[in-house]
Amino acid sequence: MQQPEIFQPAFAMMFLTMFVWLYMYARRIPFILGNRLRPEQLTPVELARISPPPVSNPSDNLKNLFEIPTLFYFLVLYLYVRQQVDPTYLAAAWVFVAFRVAHSIVHCTVNIIPLRFWLYAVSTIAVWFMVIRAVGRVI
Repeated sequence: MQQPEIFQPAFAMMFLTMFVWLYMYARRIPFILGNRLRPEQLTPVELARISPPPVSNPSDNLKNLFEIPTLFYFLVLYLYVRQQVDPTYLAAAWVFVAFRVAHSIVHCTVNIIPLRFWLYAVSTIAVWFMVIRAVGRVI
């Protein structure tokens, strides 16, 4: 196992974040221009209030990509620096990424909340598994 392999799922998460960021603006800019929104309507609170779900959901998903994934990025760096990357960590990292991709697709499109919850839960369990395993090796 090559230690740098752990960066592949991390970069995949970064590309997911970039894609959601682009998608958010692809939905938001036409909404703003098409509705001729005034500058005072572009505050975060007001924009969130008046935006329909196809416009607000990608924004909400982008915010979500800066929550639990920050733990994932730290773990990737920690595992690499400590030379602890192994097939189990790599598999858990890819599970995290796969379920986060699915979560983002659901959140940005159909937004079926029970489905979105389970996708989020599985991805987060993968990260908690990585955290607990890493802590177990330190203790």
